[in-house]
Amino acid sequence: MPPALDEQHGTRNKVARSILDHGPSTAAELALRLELTQAAVRRHLDHLVSEGVVEPRDKRVYGARGRGRPAKVFALTDCGRDAFDQAYDELAVDALRWIARSAGGGEQGEAAVAAFARARVAAQAERYRASVEEAPPEERTRALARALSEDGYAATARSAPAAGGAPGQSAGGEQLCQHHCPVVHAAEQFPQLCEAETEVFSRLLGTHVQRLATIAHGDGVCTTFVPQAPQPPAAPETARTTTLSDSPEAPTAHTSEATAASANTAGRNPA
Repeated sequence: MPPALDEQHGTRNKVARSILDHGPSTAAELALRLELTQAAVRRHLDHLVSEGVVEPRDKRVYGARGRGRPAKVFALTDCGRDAFDQAYDELAVDALRWIARSAGGGEQGEAAVAAFARARVAAQAERYRASVEEAPPEERTRALARALSEDGYAATARSAPAAGGAPGQSAGGEQLCQHHCPVVHAAEQFPQLCEAETEVFSRLLGTHVQRLATIAHGDGVCTTFVPQAPQPPAAPETARTTTLSDSPEAPTAHTSEATAASANTAGRNPA
């Protein structure tokens, strides 16, 4: 391959890898990350689109949507994802089918797959637990993202508004985004994998979490909303007990018992 073509191929791989690591991206975002001009990025994107590696989509907006058309982003296609560390997907799917059949199929088969998924993700979570628990509460989502990235999920965490505005939900929180899923094809057929993962995130972070999107369902990124930890209510201010001897503005009307009290006991609360 001529050097110029080899360089172009390498840059296109960097563009695709950047989309894998950061999720669906605009041309402007890619240009900034890769230190290229937007025109150069668009040329590479056009080539990647023609090869079926990436596809243009309308940018997904969370929370209130502003005026105008949403920005165009570019996301990896299934073909594009297949180039990144998914050689064992077929084996995983075959194994899960065998588990389901061996358990008798139907609901029993689904339950067996769910049990396997929980056991698999629980073992995975044990590798993350120390990193998450050692982090301060406000940094735990980011600590989990770093641990997931080490396992190939290209995860990030960012601040986000409340998901769906559910009643009683805090004003905001964080979005845990997984831009790559090594088992996406297995998860397409066995959603128990995603469900078990969500349960483990909830246990690790010590709060209910909400899965907003998954790559397995056709979204560009797996997105999990982690609500902001509720702040403990402020301790009520202890009311100061004012006695007759303390206050110059003590009321003059009293019950018969208070009126009968002697001057020696006026500064104490009656027993």
